[in-house]
Amino acid sequence: MAGTGIAASRLCLSGGGLVNHKRIERIWRQEGLKVPQKQPKRSRLWLNDGSCVRLRPCWPNHVWSYDFVMDRTHEGRAFHILVVIDEFTRECLALEVFRQLRSDDVLHCLARLFVETGSARSA
Repeated sequence: MAGTGIAASRLCLSGGGLVNHKRIERIWRQEGLKVPQKQPKRSRLWLNDGSCVRLRPCWPNHVWSYDFVMDRTHEGRAFHILVVIDEFTRECLALEVFRQLRSDDVLHCLARLFVETGSARSA
């Protein structure tokens, strides 16, 4: 809890002695303040037994990622960018700019990349 942790550390530094985060939370609730929710831990990409939840890249052209980025020109008109990267080499495979980005545009871009680079190679 970031908020209660900061409050507890400030109380310790001001000479108030050691203060438990649970005490800080209880005081906040008594005073009618909101107590911040605990942040969930980030999940890993793989499990302890070595099995993958998501594929980890082992060689070039093994795993690709794509993302959509939106921005506006100085005139206020929106444009969209499709970014495709190779996860192993971190090489940008495609940057496609569109005023309107449709699913057909994404499929055409990926199909073109498959033709240019070939399908994923096995080890």
